Amino acid sequence: MTEQQLPSWADPSVSPTDLDAQGVSRRGLLRRAGLFGAAFALGSATPALAAPPRPRFGGDDPRLAYLVGDHHVHSVYSHDAKYTFSQQAKAAAKYGLDWMVFNEHSNFGHANYGAKLEHAEIVKARSENPRQLIFQGLEWYIPAAEHCTVFAAPGPHETDLLTQFELAYDGKLLGYTEGSAGAADTARNEAHAVKAIKWLAEQRRSGYVDDVLVLANHPLRLGIDSPHELRNWRDAAPEIMIGMEGAPGAQGAALPGWRSATSIRGEYENKPSAQSWSGYPADAYLTYGGFDWATATVGGLWDSMLAEGSLFSITTNSDNHRTVFDTWKNGDWPAGQNFDNTGKLPDPVNTDTPQPGSDFWPGQFSRTHVGVTRYGYRAVMAGLRAGRVWVDHGHLLDGLDVRVKRDCDSGRGVTLGGRLRVRKGERITLYVTVTSASRPNPQGILPELAHVDVIRGAVRGPVSDRDGWQAPDTRVVQTRDVSGRKGTYTLRIPLTAGDESFYVRLRGSDGKRHGTGYLGASVDPHGPIPHEPGNGDPWADTWFYSNPVFVDVAGS
Repeated sequence: MTEQQLPSWADPSVSPTDLDAQGVSRRGLLRRAGLFGAAFALGSATPALAAPPRPRFGGDDPRLAYLVGDHHVHSVYSHDAKYTFSQQAKAAAKYGLDWMVFNEHSNFGHANYGAKLEHAEIVKARSENPRQLIFQGLEWYIPAAEHCTVFAAPGPHETDLLTQFELAYDGKLLGYTEGSAGAADTARNEAHAVKAIKWLAEQRRSGYVDDVLVLANHPLRLGIDSPHELRNWRDAAPEIMIGMEGAPGAQGAALPGWRSATSIRGEYENKPSAQSWSGYPADAYLTYGGFDWATATVGGLWDSMLAEGSLFSITTNSDNHRTVFDTWKNGDWPAGQNFDNTGKLPDPVNTDTPQPGSDFWPGQFSRTHVGVTRYGYRAVMAGLRAGRVWVDHGHLLDGLDVRVKRDCDSGRGVTLGGRLRVRKGERITLYVTVTSASRPNPQGILPELAHVDVIRGAVRGPVSDRDGWQAPDTRVVQTRDVSGRKGTYTLRIPLTAGDESFYVRLRGSDGKRHGTGYLGASVDPHGPIPHEPGNGDPWADTWFYSNPVFVDVAGS
């Protein structure tokens, strides 16, 4: 049986606030998934794909439901975390996650013991919780760089794939960590990272696994993911290496009075080192409204990659290791045991006293929303690959639907991650349908969206300087004040196709903290800004970001 096809009608038992802009009920979708959960188990088949249609003007993307998830969660199968698998899964369910990825850190103990133990728990949880899509993944130490989430579709080889990859390509396990400019091993290590992504692509092409994806984690935390490395990973297999964290986890790191007077959201508390790429300014090591500098800077690194005309998605997640104000601590090791010879930490014990931590539970603060046409594991992965993604903090929105279409067309238009083909001078409209937050978030705050920003950038094709990090023709072109608007409403924003192709993406916030963007007021007059060290209450500075929609102008 195939994954469940979404209906074109809404579930009549669901209130209007639970419907997306295309009339599809997420709650109804999940209810049906619960009834037929066994059909979405490991071996569900995918219908054969028809040959892609010949390019034509316009576009008509399908109706979508958005599933909420987190691709960066740790458990006792990571050497530096503390929660049981059950604790994380229950928290994710409490905070409304539909899908999650356990991406445990690479480690010889994990490769030799932990991965198989974890997989047994995941298989059990999948059968007991058919409404929750639980992926097994790996946090890969990229040779010469930072970390990535690597995860596979459920199947008979998912754990073997991850273990083979871990032992053959992990920078920490191989000792391939050197990445400084001019060092003897840097070129070899960077090439091994590219080889690793190509190897994953081959496992998918051969059918060894149904699907596998890679996302770069906290890319500017240490400044060691250079622009050319990000481009090299993407170009090695863009169907596998699909994007990066637009905002890191550890969003509770700078709660006032909690960790230290120097704490920064995301634990972005580092300075440039010999391993860092020298072209990043010192300000790149901070977060802006909780978002990585590469994403938060209009006209910055993310935009420079989008300006090449290639999709590169963003996500957000918890990176949960140790939850703020939590009272659990790691248990004690039995005599003779350690992580290297077990692959698993002892279960935690409750102290009834708050313990150190920087993180929120999965779904408590950071959420990645993925547009799907079916309910299932591969549907989530397909939605991520297609770029049908928007992210929010603090449960700022209940829903977002974005469409771009030609004024002469009657269809639904093209949505996030998609491409609309138009003629020069043609009139097109951007439709942004917002569903405001209808209930208090986990902090007890009813979030209110204050503004929606439209960001537009020219598409100029591949760059000659692969370490370039600026897109000089990208800027905020319009801001809509939506303060006080409630329920579901649609913003209609006219656009005109000029001489060259372009993309549009969206951003918005609660309006509580903003200022001139990093590249100046002419580019971004009211963007996110860094908070004062040690005083970064994340609940008082929440944003949403969307992936782009590309508009391809014929003849450009």
